[in-house]
Amino acid sequence: MIVRLYSGSISGVDAYPVEVEVAFVRQGLPGFSLVGLAETEVREARDRVLAALRAADFKLPPGRVTVNLAPAGQRKTGTGYDLPLALGLLAASGAIPPERLEGLYFSGELSLSGDLRPVRGILPLAILARQQNAAGLVLPPANAAEAAVVEGLAVHAPTSLAQCVAFLCGQVSLPLPSVPDSPTAAQTPSPDFAEVKGQQGAKRALEIAAAGGHNILMCGPPGSGKTMLAQRLPGILPPLSFEEALEVTKIYSVAGLLPSAGGLMRQRPFRSPHHTVSDVALVGGGRQPRPGEVSLAHRGVLFLDELPEYGKAALESLRQPLEDGRLSIARAAGSVTYPAACMLVAAMNPCPCGYLGDAAHTCTCRPEQIQRYRARLSGPLLDRIDAQIEVPAVPCADLQAISQSRDGEYASERMRQRVMAARTIQENRYKGTGITCNAALGGTLLDAHCALDRAGASLLEAAMQRLGLSARAYTRILRLARTVADMAASPQIRQEHLAEAIALRSLDRTGSTVASHPPTLSDRRPLRHRG
Repeated sequence: MIVRLYSGSISGVDAYPVEVEVAFVRQGLPGFSLVGLAETEVREARDRVLAALRAADFKLPPGRVTVNLAPAGQRKTGTGYDLPLALGLLAASGAIPPERLEGLYFSGELSLSGDLRPVRGILPLAILARQQNAAGLVLPPANAAEAAVVEGLAVHAPTSLAQCVAFLCGQVSLPLPSVPDSPTAAQTPSPDFAEVKGQQGAKRALEIAAAGGHNILMCGPPGSGKTMLAQRLPGILPPLSFEEALEVTKIYSVAGLLPSAGGLMRQRPFRSPHHTVSDVALVGGGRQPRPGEVSLAHRGVLFLDELPEYGKAALESLRQPLEDGRLSIARAAGSVTYPAACMLVAAMNPCPCGYLGDAAHTCTCRPEQIQRYRARLSGPLLDRIDAQIEVPAVPCADLQAISQSRDGEYASERMRQRVMAARTIQENRYKGTGITCNAALGGTLLDAHCALDRAGASLLEAAMQRLGLSARAYTRILRLARTVADMAASPQIRQEHLAEAIALRSLDRTGSTVASHPPTLSDRRPLRHRG
């Protein structure tokens, strides 16, 4: 007898249907074979399933069992095939009427005692089941809230194999889970920009970056507040829309990092990997590809502190996701694509010791050390960072001053209101184009929405010549100027908007510029060495 039931497997952050075919033959020598390009954890399901069946007092008659996971040409990973495999064996042996399995999708790991344990990637599977017009999805209780966010899909969550069989046979009923009111469904309070003393210019730059979705690089000495500023950036970003929350939750579901409470992730991610992170951990991949930090920061912030200290391969692997907003990983067995539309916020020191150009400290670095330090960042990578600013040390007077009140000009709530107003303007302007913010402007859209009048064109030309700005800074200045104009609710880019955008590229210099090196403070400050 052959029984067919359905489960799913993950490719990237999406699921595709897998048909589990179980053939049970009473004649011949007893045996068990599993085919269909199953990875180790799938092949090990045989021992888990047989132990779970014995623990639940289900006895299979002797016979030959053949299990096929179709399509047989795609590799199957994960432990979610335990439950459909056990149910298929019971149906093929006559313990469950096969028609009870029709129209349902199944996924879940079995313990040796027959209990159901959670698995990764349930949200993409739930979306697939709804697209396939499935009658319902049967899964472990710990995954129920995650699947319940998919409207129009009946979710059944038995606690054990025995309860699942009783449900399928109509002996018990299972309550339908609901989306919980958990911390994942609400905004967790973020640190406030009002807590950062001084650095008004850096706060303004971060507000502009948030309003337009621009990548930003902060360069300054140790202790100037770069990390504090970056950590407060998610608090001024607009809330995730339902579609964005679904995208983020899918990624965390596939990575197995979804909070146990389940439900949609409503807070924008903030990822801050250590500089020792490998290129695979940063962008994703591996023998069985998993999302990396850049994908886990999708629709949020990826903060790279001490940028030049990251490995060369790791930094260069950021080029594609920063440019395209997605990451393609190719392997011999196939390729997968992960979303990676995040804001890059990077911080670095001006030199290895950190005090190049600092009035209060003496730089102890030799010129060749500074050159090697800067050369760790390539021009193509820095070319993808729109705003590049200096964050100077905070004067003692500012440190001793009383903190700003919560309703100050640069308190997070007021900054967030201005950011959301600018984002609304951009959403309305680019409706139907696939672009949601100014950072993605290019081609004809850039020409149409960033046109300059005669005075603005003269100002930009003079800035390019007098400040020695590189040609690649031209497009980024226009994007930044468009965002500054949006924050002022101006349909046209005026000279003051353009001037502020040029100031946000003040570290870009020809010769020893950001085009080939990180910010060069030596253009404006004497280089001082000890000894």
